[in-house]
Amino acid sequence: MSIVYVVAAIITAAVLAFSARSILVRDPDVVATLTRVGVPPTLIPALALPKIAGALGLLAGIAYRPLGLAAGIGVVLFFIGAVLAHLRIKDAKGAIGPAALALIGTAAPYLAIATA
Repeated sequence: MSIVYVVAAIITAAVLAFSARSILVRDPDVVATLTRVGVPPTLIPALALPKIAGALGLLAGIAYRPLGLAAGIGVVLFFIGAVLAHLRIKDAKGAIGPAALALIGTAAPYLAIATA
């Protein structure tokens, strides 16, 4: 087991948990952003579920690496979708946050493979 993978998984899971919390408590900035990219208000809470699942999968991946790899890939794909949603409405500045999260999310699957 690689310490670097464990640290990457924990940090990424923490970022995902914080992001999911912001959705669940309906942070005004987050709700405004999601509304701007076209997410209907009734579906906003549902966007917390993949983040929570990703966080839990990354943490479980510490014990069972294939699960962490799958969760990491899912996290990266989720945030690539968020980047595309921003770019679709020509909001390049708004795409920076999801792009950074996609980049952070690549660490865990990369390390899951590299340290296996």
